[in-house]
Amino acid sequence: MALKNPPATAVPADAATISRSLARAFDDDPMMRWFFPVDETREESLAAYFGTIFSRQYVHNAVCERTESAAAFWVSPEGRDKAVPDEDTIRELTAILGDRADLFGAAVQAAAAHSPQEPHWYLAVIGADPAAQGTGQGAALLRSGLAKADAAGLPAYLESSKESNLPFYEYFGFTTQQELTLPGGGPTLWSMRRAPRPASA
Repeated sequence: MALKNPPATAVPADAATISRSLARAFDDDPMMRWFFPVDETREESLAAYFGTIFSRQYVHNAVCERTESAAAFWVSPEGRDKAVPDEDTIRELTAILGDRADLFGAAVQAAAAHSPQEPHWYLAVIGADPAAQGTGQGAALLRSGLAKADAAGLPAYLESSKESNLPFYEYFGFTTQQELTLPGGGPTLWSMRRAPRPASA
């Protein structure tokens, strides 16, 4: 069955739709629950968080794609040095995270210390609204980004804090490289790598 809404390039005007879809997608993610532990305000906080990083950071310096109910942000080697939060973005994120901001900063630094040094395409964010589960939107976004990495002849890399998602990524050729326990009593983060494949594959 053909996908009814194939991946399209995301633009700034998509911020509200994307942030809401990702907020719902990450509601049960262990790392996001650690950063935003209050059930009653988590969705609102996540929407603010994803809206900020999309609007201020990734839409300008990464490859951002969306479907009706899902989104993915990929960072190419060329965008690696640019797709980092500036001081204004950090201030916004600090306000959103509140007393969890220091934990967030430590987690980001810990993950960055283990990121690969080889040129690669980095899947910074991917998620689909649970209401769209089974429609293939997340898989379509993943395939789209992997095709770009393959076209460049480069590996792809991601991190996941949700163990149940690992088989999904393994299906697309990712293998776990290491497990990292985030500082401050945080959850486990699995780093995964996928070798490039010929275009015909």
